[in-house]
Amino acid sequence: MPRQLGELEDAVMTRVWQWNRPVTVREVLEDLQQERSIAYTTVMTVMDNLHQKGWVRREVDGRAYRYTAVSTRAAYSAALMNEAWSQSDNPAAALVAFFGMMSAEQREALRDAMRIVLPTLPEDIVQPTGEEAGEEAGEAAGEGGAERVEAADDAEPDPGR
Repeated sequence: MPRQLGELEDAVMTRVWQWNRPVTVREVLEDLQQERSIAYTTVMTVMDNLHQKGWVRREVDGRAYRYTAVSTRAAYSAALMNEAWSQSDNPAAALVAFFGMMSAEQREALRDAMRIVLPTLPEDIVQPTGEEAGEEAGEAAGEGGAERVEAADDAEPDPGR
């Protein structure tokens, strides 16, 4: 499991992920300098550390290296979420609380993901019924959030699953 990236590591990796091509220290430096004062050697050290940690691979290009991400930002985020969830003493309660914090857009993204990962699920599981759609509208307006989080504390996993 990857540990969470530090602030500067994340800033560097964000560029590597966004550009989605081999990048040099100089390119990352010039982009970072638009928002902060930072030295070439600092960026070079961070990129070397990211290479040592397995986040990027590098190839020699003349007298410099070109760095490429080993995985996607989505994979990194998923690994962090999985690690946080697996650390819970009550995974079902953690999921209930997490789902309770989601915006309507995030819940729709979750439904889309479920359709992809579990295409054989009954449609009512991935598509809210009329009553659930109304509940979601209320939740989006801020109703019921505290009850859902409190209920998460009492949730027990279903042993049949």
